[in-house]
Amino acid sequence: MSYQEAADLIVRAKNMYALTGAGMSTESGIPDFRSDTGYYKDMNSAEALSREVLLNDPDRFYHEGFRILTDLFNKEPNKGHKALAKLEEMGYLKGIVTQNIDNLHTLAGSKNVFEVHGHTRTAHCLSCGKSISFQEYVDRVVKEGEIPPRCSHCQGVLRPDVVMFGDMMPQAFQDAYTCMTSCDLLLVAGSSLQVAPVSYLPSMAKHLIIINKEPTPYDRQADVVLHEPIGKALTEIVALIEGEKK
Repeated sequence: MSYQEAADLIVRAKNMYALTGAGMSTESGIPDFRSDTGYYKDMNSAEALSREVLLNDPDRFYHEGFRILTDLFNKEPNKGHKALAKLEEMGYLKGIVTQNIDNLHTLAGSKNVFEVHGHTRTAHCLSCGKSISFQEYVDRVVKEGEIPPRCSHCQGVLRPDVVMFGDMMPQAFQDAYTCMTSCDLLLVAGSSLQVAPVSYLPSMAKHLIIINKEPTPYDRQADVVLHEPIGKALTEIVALIEGEKK
């Protein structure tokens, strides 16, 4: 399958969306927490980032799950993020559904982003609901040694605005689901398409482009499958579209 086939599908689409996963951000230096390399290999990330551990075993959460969250700091959007922002700017991409919590799509300039697993911009108090910046939340843990960190207003427990394993899905997922009902092309980038309920969304699209280094359960259904770096592939596809417009 070629870049040209992908470019042609994008140009013809009327309601195109993108779905991005962890592989989208590895090119920005963010490790995939499901990786079997580095210190993640010794960690059960599904437990470390679970609501149960956050609430009932804060010492473990702030020595494991919290470490995953702080790995996202000081990262920059890569060529793939910028290419998707360009497709939105050109009017081809209606929005991005992302499983990532690293804020990089927004930093790249994308406007319509459905953060279905939350984000790392803010945290909030479980008692009074007061919102604080994520940096302040991190400082409470790292600089002040608060485990768990407490709300300065009511002393309730603070938690990040990230969807943990065991949490309900946010409104952003419902909004993304609604968009998928009219989606005629879904561009999947960097997702294994194995984590429910997001893994159901590709089945709703009429056409699929998948860019992922590893095979996915939807490869046989896709119109175009590219097992290669996302930044390279998306940059080439956008260049072809721009060339056709001239």
